[in-house]
Amino acid sequence: MDLRKLKKLIDLVEESSITELEINDAEERVRIVKHGAPPGQQVWPMPPAAHAQAATLATTPVAATVAAEPELPEGDVLKAPMVGTFYRASSPGAEPFVQVGSLVKAGDTLCIIEAMKLLNEIDAETAGTVKAILVENGQPVEYGEPLFIIG
Repeated sequence: MDLRKLKKLIDLVEESSITELEINDAEERVRIVKHGAPPGQQVWPMPPAAHAQAATLATTPVAATVAAEPELPEGDVLKAPMVGTFYRASSPGAEPFVQVGSLVKAGDTLCIIEAMKLLNEIDAETAGTVKAILVENGQPVEYGEPLFIIG
């Protein structure tokens, strides 16, 4: 395999949240594992005194605090078409493609996703107003992750 291709694959694994990548070709096979396999669940024995304390904690009434998720506005959700790094502008000093409240039409560029050192422009699928931007600039995104709400 060409070393440049191998380097790109290694960079892809390092920049994403995947831990393992395996590619089988007719002639070649490549397997890249980041930081070894994910650790399995470890079970440690609990000393007898801890059993009594855990039982006391389990029977003590506790007020449940549920973190309220912020309500998202109604509209069409634009999801990431690939794994990569999300960028709101074409370069670090440039103005973002869109802001919350921007009017867009189908085909307008909303952001860039960098994948394997390639910059991919992500376009609006529908016309409307950008109601929410769900990802921070420079944040890694997964395939299918919601990026924008357009209504």
